[in-house]
Amino acid sequence: MKARDIVRARGHPLVQGTHRTTFEVTRDETLTPSGDCIIGIGANKGAADLDPGLKAALRDDRTVLTTRLSAGGETVEVRSRGSAAFTLDHPADLVWRQSGFVSDRTVGIRSDRVAATLPREFIAALRRGEELVVELEAETPEGP
Repeated sequence: MKARDIVRARGHPLVQGTHRTTFEVTRDETLTPSGDCIIGIGANKGAADLDPGLKAALRDDRTVLTTRLSAGGETVEVRSRGSAAFTLDHPADLVWRQSGFVSDRTVGIRSDRVAATLPREFIAALRRGEELVVELEAETPEGP
């Protein structure tokens, strides 16, 4: 089973991309220097707004989530896992985590990239305020 959704956000001059365990996209319109995991603001969706089919797929431990991040001609692919523990009900935030920690904001765990490992050219595009397109594609194997 495959499910998809697209989230649109934008960068900000204070995007740092230095957090070592997560990255985040938020509906919030502001960013402070302490938000070192936030790579996109002004998103059109939070976790609660994701497509119901995608949310159902993400709530399966077997699901592989492929996230394509695009900004300013730069594209990065991130692979993560789903979890039966996901609630996906945060109204503003989407968070990808390297660990297995789950909160209402978590959309991916065991991610192979975090803010600190995103290409610096990509972070530079976000610092220029470029549009950020976040394509989420979840694939769950058929069967038990």
